[in-house]
Amino acid sequence: MDPLSVFLFLLFVGAKAQSIKQHNVDDFGGIADGQTDNSKAFLDAFKGACQYDGHSQVIVPEGTYLVKSAKFTGPCIGPIDFILNGVVQAVPGPGEGGEWFTFQYINQLTINGPGTFDAQGPTAWAHNKCSKNSKCKMLPTSIQFNFVNNSVVSGITSLNSKMFHINVLGSNNLKFEKLRIVAPDDSPNTDGIHIGHSQNVRISDSFIGTGDDCVSIGQDSRDIEVSGVHCGPGHGISIGSLGKYDGENSVSGVNVHNCILNGTDNGLRIKTWASDIKSRVYNITYTDIMLMNANNPIIIDQQYCPTGGCDTSKASQIQIEDVKYNQVRGTSKNKDALIFECSSDFPCKNIVLTDIDISYLGKDGPAQARCRFVKVESIGVQNPPTCV
Repeated sequence: MDPLSVFLFLLFVGAKAQSIKQHNVDDFGGIADGQTDNSKAFLDAFKGACQYDGHSQVIVPEGTYLVKSAKFTGPCIGPIDFILNGVVQAVPGPGEGGEWFTFQYINQLTINGPGTFDAQGPTAWAHNKCSKNSKCKMLPTSIQFNFVNNSVVSGITSLNSKMFHINVLGSNNLKFEKLRIVAPDDSPNTDGIHIGHSQNVRISDSFIGTGDDCVSIGQDSRDIEVSGVHCGPGHGISIGSLGKYDGENSVSGVNVHNCILNGTDNGLRIKTWASDIKSRVYNITYTDIMLMNANNPIIIDQQYCPTGGCDTSKASQIQIEDVKYNQVRGTSKNKDALIFECSSDFPCKNIVLTDIDISYLGKDGPAQARCRFVKVESIGVQNPPTCV
């Protein structure tokens, strides 16, 4: 490279480096003592970054920062990197509901680890009454993304959420990669990542072990990809529940592949309530899935009713169709390794099983399939034998 080229290159690099402005929470009054409420320091640092005309960074250094709650609201002028090196810790107890950390109306946000969001869930779980009361008071979600577009969340840990770890609402082109989401298997409603009213969401190369769904995909979600996820403990990778609220929109274009589910209560699950609400679930593909000691490896449940008291005479009005299971293998704790409990009013259709090999761990006979109101096409290996 000639001298002029070297000079221009260094000038370009220097200009680019100068254009990234750092906003360290310590410079805004942050104190990493695990006791002081740093909500204002975090909000002020983000406000400075949001108003900067260029690429900016919010820096959380090493140490433990107590934060009561923080809502980071755009739109912002330029791209923002939220760099978490330390531990952000919630206050103990059940909190006040809502969300703990919220990012909303932001474009081009990057959240990088290796730090941890610790919600101190063990101090709150005893206050969760949702297993007995569907109208329960919700505990706080750890990290909420509302209308966040063209953004990436990478390398962080979410530890012991009070309720959901991560909730995605109204977002487009959002990527989650190399995450670690952790809560014990008896922690209530600690879904790993829940998605609703969103599109183009990618979850990849992550470990998710919780007390509820590792990934749950709710209404009005489309073009969702889950790949390279290790799930367990938890309730598996779920679509739904659907059919609970008026005006629900369809779920479509879900692609789950190259995932491992270990010791989960369910494996690949689609769940709907038996109600009068009409909608669709379609164009769903599961490929290259390993299930280890799963309770319900493959299940469509259109009589979903976790708290009891449902009218069993009703049939779900959700149409499930165009669902493909390819190369799903492993072991089942349940003799019914494949369950299709579909709707009598809207039977499941175009369900295709290709090379399914799931063995039952019990001693009272081989694995079996249980099916109602479903049309199935089977190709290749079928263990258990497919019911039609």
